[in-house]
Amino acid sequence: MHLGQQGPLMDGLSLKELGDSVLVEIEPRRKGLPFLKHVEYRIVSKCFQIPVQRRYSDFEVFHGLLLQKFIYRMVPPLPPKRILKGVLNSLSDREFNDSRRRGLQRFMTLVIRHPVLAGDQLVNIFLSASSADVQNKLRDSYKKTGDEFLISQIALHGKVYLPEDIQSQAAANREVIASIHSSFYKLRDVAERMAQRSRENSTDLLMFGKDLSELGSDTSDLPEDAIVSKAWKTQRKSLVELSGEFGLLADKAAHQGTREEDEVVEKLNLLLEQLQSYKDLCDRHDSGVLLEHQRAFEKRSGPVGTHLKYQNSIEQPESRLSQQENTIITMEMRSYFSLLCLHQETQLVFTNLPLVTSILGTFVNSQIQGHKEMGDVWGDLHPKLKDLFQSADEASSRSSSQTNSSGGQKSCAVNGST
Repeated sequence: MHLGQQGPLMDGLSLKELGDSVLVEIEPRRKGLPFLKHVEYRIVSKCFQIPVQRRYSDFEVFHGLLLQKFIYRMVPPLPPKRILKGVLNSLSDREFNDSRRRGLQRFMTLVIRHPVLAGDQLVNIFLSASSADVQNKLRDSYKKTGDEFLISQIALHGKVYLPEDIQSQAAANREVIASIHSSFYKLRDVAERMAQRSRENSTDLLMFGKDLSELGSDTSDLPEDAIVSKAWKTQRKSLVELSGEFGLLADKAAHQGTREEDEVVEKLNLLLEQLQSYKDLCDRHDSGVLLEHQRAFEKRSGPVGTHLKYQNSIEQPESRLSQQENTIITMEMRSYFSLLCLHQETQLVFTNLPLVTSILGTFVNSQIQGHKEMGDVWGDLHPKLKDLFQSADEASSRSSSQTNSSGGQKSCAVNGST
């Protein structure tokens, strides 16, 4: 879905119209020299259906060009670079790579679901070009078009589409979204703690089962005169079998933690990163995107820009005055275009907010499923424990009877001898 199909203000935009999906996976084999191997990511988009391999540096170039071309839009953040690479062990290395993969998938998901970014040539190239020349193709594409203002059909008429009270609306919307951002952070933190507790519960259950197994496997002999020696031997053998039940409980708890992480925490993180990109956009707007564009233009112009400045210095005063007026008009149009884009991005944020209802439903269903699975295993464990106790009681009773019988026989023998 593209913006042109919806209208300049994105009124009535629905979640169904934002619907492409993208999958980012880590390639199983690292590439490069033995001491300089790097991770590559396999990206598959529902739209393109062409698997491509990308390095993190490819993502960096892509992200940087998106920010230059769409400085008036919500460009989602990239996951951070690795810090202190040399001190990471294999476990933390895997955790870092998986965390980065999740972050890259969120980044690509937000890009592919953006009604403006998704239809741009930069996205097309990134999701379809060969790995060898993707960075050069991305840079060449940006050089040919420049930033969004230069190619937008509505850039020259931004003021026409804006409400009269756009400034007050923008301030009010920003305050509301900032409050929502704060609340989502709290929800995400709670969901993360719950997922972590499920993983910790899995570890504890696994350890409990392991300790039961060690206890049941103990082959040390009991004293011959121990009253419950036979009962304990019966119980001890059963403990090894029960340890497997706790291993199953541990698996269920681990799956619960994974569900909470994938279906709840990740979706909240996706919304949070969109809200963060909205905050970054507002900051860019407040700090003056025109100045950044001017610097980018001067940097991109190079010798041509220097030659034009020299020509301007020898032109007639009327010509210079006309040029200054054109510059002021262009800056004013950019300012209105920036406000229009900010208004559109605000509508996009509010379009995505109802996703929290879906996330809440997923959260509830995950809890129901997880507790049911755990409850089923606990339910199966209960009769096994009951059988174990009964067997132990029977063994204890037999042992006591034999002891009493033996004691009676000894007593009779003593009485007879007297």
